[in-house]
Amino acid sequence: MGSSSLPDLGLRKASGGRNPKERRFQLSRVPDQAWSFCVGIEDNSQDSLPGLCQGPWDQVQAGVDSTPSLSADPGPVVASGRRVSLLCSSQTTWDTFHLLKEGGAVPPQHRKSEQKYYARRWRQVAIFPMGHVNTSHGGTYRCYGSNSSNSNERSQLSAPLHLEITGVYREPSLSAKPGPLVLPGDNLTFQCRSEAGFDRFALIKDEGPTPPQHLHGQHSSDFPLGPVNLSHGGWYWCYSGHNLSYVWSAPSAPLEILIAGMYRKPFLSAQPGPSVPWGANVTLQCRSEVRADTFHLHREGSLYPPQQLRLQDMAVPFEAYFTISPVTLGHNGTYRCYISRSSSPFQLSQSSDPLELLVSGSNTQDYTVGNLIRLGVSGLVLMVLGVLLCEAWHSQRRPHNAASS
Repeated sequence: MGSSSLPDLGLRKASGGRNPKERRFQLSRVPDQAWSFCVGIEDNSQDSLPGLCQGPWDQVQAGVDSTPSLSADPGPVVASGRRVSLLCSSQTTWDTFHLLKEGGAVPPQHRKSEQKYYARRWRQVAIFPMGHVNTSHGGTYRCYGSNSSNSNERSQLSAPLHLEITGVYREPSLSAKPGPLVLPGDNLTFQCRSEAGFDRFALIKDEGPTPPQHLHGQHSSDFPLGPVNLSHGGWYWCYSGHNLSYVWSAPSAPLEILIAGMYRKPFLSAQPGPSVPWGANVTLQCRSEVRADTFHLHREGSLYPPQQLRLQDMAVPFEAYFTISPVTLGHNGTYRCYISRSSSPFQLSQSSDPLELLVSGSNTQDYTVGNLIRLGVSGLVLMVLGVLLCEAWHSQRRPHNAASS
């Protein structure tokens, strides 16, 4: 076999060595490996394949091309104190896998591989249990495979896996501007607020059963999404941390983002009416001509998510009742209702026409009278106390005066 038939491993011919039968091949830079030289011995009429590459560690044996993959179970973003395992796997029959942590502070780990059905195919797999993780486990990991029968055969390093530990610091708070309920095309910005001293923030969207694979940190605590569309609806939370660290806070409380405008608008009415006295009961009825199983009531200007009611009976008519009992001056405002379907819970209908709820101020007069009565009683109590104090003072002076005379 001539040198032209060599596998494409980035090999290039270089100058000859001291041995006239020796040829040197310069190895182009393999990702995450250093420059090195591979040596091949010329055997009469043909060249052999290059031998073991010599570098900072024994690199890939020429002719062997099966880089393993490294993954984390249940995922690379794990809460402090939880268990996690790292899995190194390959389609090539390496009998041993080796786990390395970047930085060299932790010695390599070694595990015999087993054939398992993993990632929808049969593969050679080695599991590295990490136990209950803490801050020391955070970092960048890689793995490679080898064969005990031939110490010169080693795979390339896997792609890096970043193990990130959460729950170490107090959770930040997450809010959205202009609010958690927006229309397609609105500009939405998330704000992750934490205690002083944190300079790195990450925003995560819930993707269902798939855990987050990485926390993409940034220095700004603001996350502008720009004009939103229906795909932006969902649950979000954020983390805070420090620069160049794999350690993060606990997640913020989740924030639900709802995108309106999907279906025809429902109708909103008030019973007994939109103008009610303080302390009375009022019921807001949201009715839809479109099939829906969830109804949402939102007060204009509120930073809180809308109230939700899920229908148990899907019989016509489709309607829900939101009862406010008792009403106070704090319930004054403009209300709108929306509908949605459980199949797409973050996509809401167009809003109903606005309904302005007016809580009459007649009971504020009762409050004023009540306050005046309380003030009068307080004043009377103070007068009685003053009379008693004066009486006690005069009582003490009479014996004193008698003794002086």
